[in-house]
Amino acid sequence: MKRYTDLVADALKRVKEIQPWDMSKLLAAGRELVLLDVREPAEFAMLHIPGAINVPRGVLEQSCEWDFDETVPLLAAGRELEIVVICRSGYRSALVADVMQQMGYTNVVSLKTGMRGWNDFEQPLEDAAGKPVDADAADELLMSRLSPEQRKPGTS
Repeated sequence: MKRYTDLVADALKRVKEIQPWDMSKLLAAGRELVLLDVREPAEFAMLHIPGAINVPRGVLEQSCEWDFDETVPLLAAGRELEIVVICRSGYRSALVADVMQQMGYTNVVSLKTGMRGWNDFEQPLEDAAGKPVDADAADELLMSRLSPEQRKPGTS
């Protein structure tokens, strides 16, 4: 039986990752990247990278195809676009990049360390209203919030 981390590790055998500082350099150089944030809408609303689009992982495949309620025309028509997939820590984005490659996307990468790494590198973040979110507030919003019943039995 494979676990979540096994699935991520398997996907990373096929997916290229990009570091936050490399993405920052590409953006500063004016590179036209599609910043695809695959977190849930509530996560995206709290904070995201300016210019990112939000397509939750749960509707990704439909968003990449025509004729679905979830279709995102930019993605459906953009299999050659330069796409950086983003999530909180880099796990969901690795899985999504892998699926997108299977769907024919030729230039898709995962942001290694995700939003956490982007924030650690002190890069710009904004909230749903487009207001800047400072690094300390972002740290708080990006913290894991596991409840005791979500922890593996026998661990603290």
